[in-house]
Amino acid sequence: MATINDIARLAGVAKSTVSRYLNGGSVSQATKEIIEKVMKDTGYIPNTFAQSLKVKKSNLIGIIIPRLNSYATYEILESIDRSLKKHHYQLLITNTDQNIEREIEQILAFSKQKVAAIILLATTLTNRHQQLIEALDIPVLVIGQRCDFTYNFIYNEISAGKMMAEHALSLNHRQILYLGVNEHDVAVGKLRKQGVLDVLKANSQLMLKVKEVDFNYEITYQMLLEYLPTVSPSYILCATDNIALAAYKATLALGKRVPDDVSISGFGGYSITNLVTPAITTVRYPYKEVGDLAVLQLQHILNGEEVERQSILIPVLEVKQSTRKI
Repeated sequence: MATINDIARLAGVAKSTVSRYLNGGSVSQATKEIIEKVMKDTGYIPNTFAQSLKVKKSNLIGIIIPRLNSYATYEILESIDRSLKKHHYQLLITNTDQNIEREIEQILAFSKQKVAAIILLATTLTNRHQQLIEALDIPVLVIGQRCDFTYNFIYNEISAGKMMAEHALSLNHRQILYLGVNEHDVAVGKLRKQGVLDVLKANSQLMLKVKEVDFNYEITYQMLLEYLPTVSPSYILCATDNIALAAYKATLALGKRVPDDVSISGFGGYSITNLVTPAITTVRYPYKEVGDLAVLQLQHILNGEEVERQSILIPVLEVKQSTRKI
């Protein structure tokens, strides 16, 4: 296995130059490219933890995710991992299965592991979160939930909900079923729903029904097989693309056609919405972009620079074939 001495010899530079490069120090672009090529050719893998000890500065970033079976989580993780590697950081990932107690425990555990920073993909933020985060001496960046006690990236959920509701009304639908989730997830369960209902409830001619379902595709699918025959919506507006896929399958299983009998839409912009026919109308969230922006912001924070405490990203409506005008 190649060593740092081998890399220096093959690159034609001093060992100290390679060490400076690995620790994020000042190295010319030409020298950087030579070192990177030699590392790639030799398969050299730097010991990130050892580097952290030597420079007394951690190169570890801890990230806490709420669940593994999430398209949004996967997209964000992929972009964060790619961006962190460019800056010579190592990513530590832990999954909480949407358990708040585990989330609190992992924030504390990461702080004891001397990570440089923590990225939290939160579903809810409590007073305990605030007390713990404010007591830490490392930065914590929250993605997906609004808060005023630490750095956070959020999506304009109310705006997203409104644009989808307006889309449904623009297609002349007046019998609408909204499938939402529990409001303990403030962004999806509360704010996104608020945006939808603010528009729909303002229309006095609308026949609106609201049903709480689950993030889990299979649970929601089984629930809808029993529920949908009791209602007759012309449009099913779903809080996530996963729920939209469950509604889509349940609608077909019950002998109805999409969009001829029922229009269906979701939120998220999951790639799988393009793999079914007809493709599902959705609101696309900039998951990959937020990962890159989060890492860039962390770089500024760790360098002691002033940054905005809150960054708001705007989702985009993507109209496809699963919704039609009546």
